[in-house]
Amino acid sequence: QVQLVESGGGLVQAGGSLRLSCAASGRTFSILAADWHRQVPGQQRELVARISSAGNTDYTDSVKGRFTISRDNAKSTAYLEMNSLKPEDTAVYYCNLYILSLGRSFWGRGIQVTVSS
Repeated sequence: QVQLVESGGGLVQAGGSLRLSCAASGRTFSILAADWHRQVPGQQRELVARISSAGNTDYTDSVKGRFTISRDNAKSTAYLEMNSLKPEDTAVYYCNLYILSLGRSFWGRGIQVTVSS
């Protein structure tokens, strides 16, 4: 069974940066596509960024120009670089990786990002 391990979250001041990582445990997997989502208590989970199998990226409007999604198949890892963070970016962030060889996607357990004003 594949497990996804998220890291890089924490507390940062407004204007700061964090880099989230999402690594698939076990052997090396080829990541076909990856998403990052976030959720605030009492609200629906929101898609933040997506990278397709072709490497095309898409972002929700509120993070365009500040966040960058990427993946490294050699490390079976997806990343979310977050710059110019705002208090409204505070949420639990979840990764979702589609692993080619297994033909399905997997969710991470979530990691807290808190941006103080």
